[in-house]
Amino acid sequence: MNETRWPEVGDGEQPHQLDEIVASFSILEDPRSHINRRHPLPSILVIAVLAVLAGASGPTAIARWAKFKEELLTGILDLPHGIPGKDVFRRVLMMLKPAAFEAAFNAWIARLRDEAVAETGIDRPIICLDGKAARRSHDAGEDLGPLHVVTAWAGEYGLALGQEVCAEKSNEITAIPELLKKVDIRGGVVTIDAMGAQKAIAEEVIRGKADYVRALKGDQGSLHRAVIEHIDERLEGDLEGAEELTTTDRGHGREEQRTYLQLPAPEGLPGRGDWKGLESVGVVTSRRVQGDRESIEVRYYLCSLPVGVDLFARAVRGHWSVENACHWTLDVTFREDDSRVRERVLGANIAWLYRFTLSILKQHPDRRMSLIMKRRGCGWSEKFPMEVINALIC
Repeated sequence: MNETRWPEVGDGEQPHQLDEIVASFSILEDPRSHINRRHPLPSILVIAVLAVLAGASGPTAIARWAKFKEELLTGILDLPHGIPGKDVFRRVLMMLKPAAFEAAFNAWIARLRDEAVAETGIDRPIICLDGKAARRSHDAGEDLGPLHVVTAWAGEYGLALGQEVCAEKSNEITAIPELLKKVDIRGGVVTIDAMGAQKAIAEEVIRGKADYVRALKGDQGSLHRAVIEHIDERLEGDLEGAEELTTTDRGHGREEQRTYLQLPAPEGLPGRGDWKGLESVGVVTSRRVQGDRESIEVRYYLCSLPVGVDLFARAVRGHWSVENACHWTLDVTFREDDSRVRERVLGANIAWLYRFTLSILKQHPDRRMSLIMKRRGCGWSEKFPMEVINALIC
């Protein structure tokens, strides 16, 4: 990693890393009227990113952090009228279209993904799509439920590739195709839980030059029953062309054994022609033993992948990283579940700042330091935030 530092105030030279960040925001159309543009839009947004990295959770906290760091920020950013107030941050984040805001990060995300491929050797990432609600963001007076966000999460890279806001969980089906249109999924394996197992979504994944692994549940009626019947029939007879893998995990006083079975999709599967790219079906049987308690869970899947049980198993296991490494972390490290931001555009932009700064923190190479401690470090130190940014874009 190239060595860099925050400049001493008065240096008169902005660090190259911040130049790139400012440039990425310079492409955005300023949503404010001309008379309300005392503070440059790129500077406002760079401050927002740095403040959220340091622990801020909304416009008031962003403005407060920036005021504490006034001497530093006025030395490295274009701030001719000093530090913006909380109303400026609120107005910008309420007016800026979330899709445009996310698009400003696309070059960073693409570069990070290329670097992650080189570092991990994984050129077929598991891209998990799943929704999460900020539970306290509901507004009974306006008849609004909690803000619900569907995230595309590449767990092996530690990257949020994009997000789409929807009214509630039942609307994930319409939000997912919109998310897939704006996320680069090429070469990946897209995993979606049963709520997203829809034909139009399968078509969008294939159009994006990726593959899918889709969980099935009983509410998919005849298709679910047909897959179960086909697999049961094959288990009782010939498993030619099928592949099987068994894994065992132990820890925290429990043992979990998973058996993965993948086999070609039958020609006579109801509606097979409607599922773009369908190649195989699979079943995962999980047996968990903890003390004297035993539980067994069986889940069935549709896949555009040809039979190759190792990749199928990696996709199924990898899907849960969106819960563990993304959603759980957003609640524990960013306290997203406690957010009381009710205005939807503001909420969507804050949600993306959380997901992008989570991606930034996960790129920092010190694995011994927790994400919570890294975030605190960004608040305590004037050098550590740039070290984190440098790990992102060097």
